[in-house]
Amino acid sequence: MTPKHCSLGFLISFFLGGVVATHPTHESPKPQRVHFQSRNFHNILRWHPGRACISNNCLYFVQYKMYGQRQWKNKEDCWGISEFFCDLTNETADVQEAYYGRVRTAVAGVPSGWTMTQRFTPWWETKIDPPVMNITYVNGSLLVILHAPNIPYKDQKGISMENYYELVYQVFIINNSLEKEQKVYEGTHRVVEIEALTPPTGYCVAAEIYRPILDRRSQRSEERCVEIP
Repeated sequence: MTPKHCSLGFLISFFLGGVVATHPTHESPKPQRVHFQSRNFHNILRWHPGRACISNNCLYFVQYKMYGQRQWKNKEDCWGISEFFCDLTNETADVQEAYYGRVRTAVAGVPSGWTMTQRFTPWWETKIDPPVMNITYVNGSLLVILHAPNIPYKDQKGISMENYYELVYQVFIINNSLEKEQKVYEGTHRVVEIEALTPPTGYCVAAEIYRPILDRRSQRSEERCVEIP
């Protein structure tokens, strides 16, 4: 059964909650571990199938709402899907607000109860990627240009990760011949010049982002390496 072929009786029962599948507790079809996973403000609702759905073709139905609202909203693109995830990035775009998501399933045309997330605030919970680095060797120095991770709100021109947090960039350099690492910069500037390099030596550079207001840091970027002639 697909959403386009649901019977009228099933839809009425589904929306009103008048029919709920009954299964032994250990074979419940209700989705399990429903939670948000957020990375660079890409907010994905994820879940695991209930035991009654592991070997069955269950369909999933997703709703969401902002904290304080009474009415749940259907996510039309995730209404009668077989996947275990749903992209709610656009529905949770006000990143300092709190949201809830919930999922139910249907087995043989009979819906389960809902399983709801905990309260989710993207600004607080999103994880951010390391900065993107461009490195150029100029007049005996390394010029490191740093870029914060992109965010999904492309229709809002000029909006970047830096509109939501103070981002502190930390830059590290590794002298390959000495196998020695040193932090060479910590601050908010996105262009960093590394001087006093010793030729001929190979150097690798890596960076990470720190958010002071949350006391959280990104993972470290992959190393970018250059040979100093």
